[in-house]
Amino acid sequence: MSDPFSSSALKVEQPRRGPFGKSRYKVLDGDDTLLAIAAPTADGGRAEAMRGILPGKSNLDARAVRLTTPDGDPLLTVDKQRGRDYTEILGVKDEVVGSFVTERVGRRYVIYDGDGTLLGAVDVDVPRTNFAVTDNDGTKVAHVRKRWAGLATHLLTTADKYAVEIYDPVPQPLRTMAVMTAIVMDMNLHESKEIT
Repeated sequence: MSDPFSSSALKVEQPRRGPFGKSRYKVLDGDDTLLAIAAPTADGGRAEAMRGILPGKSNLDARAVRLTTPDGDPLLTVDKQRGRDYTEILGVKDEVVGSFVTERVGRRYVIYDGDGTLLGAVDVDVPRTNFAVTDNDGTKVAHVRKRWAGLATHLLTTADKYAVEIYDPVPQPLRTMAVMTAIVMDMNLHESKEIT
């Protein structure tokens, strides 16, 4: 299977569906061609969905999304553990492709491959809208930017849009991890829409 994320310019978007649209994403290339869709791996039902809109909801709950091609072929799973400390990226056979480990909550995450070897880091700006992905030498290999969609969209829906720019060539698995940064950072930092 060829790499569906081979484009150096990608978009990651959540549907505008109110509080029930959490943990659903579309991955598109620069020409808006749909490359992948992501949906929760388990359906917690209406009670679980309602917890997302009640006061006190945070991004600390464990959850996972499975990415598939538009035809339904499995690609990857983003498995966010409870809290904000650890998120794994799993391959088609549930093998660990890599992980994001919190170094400073909301500010810096380190990236490891499936064997636990350090690959690089994600540095986050203060408003949590720009994510610089670097390799072990500190060279920037990708930039992920959360686009502002307006106050009403931000407060009343889960719709978030990210632009992902990869500075090719980037070796695997760091390239895959750079592409997944948008979904991982959204699940860790932006899914809760409360004003805090």
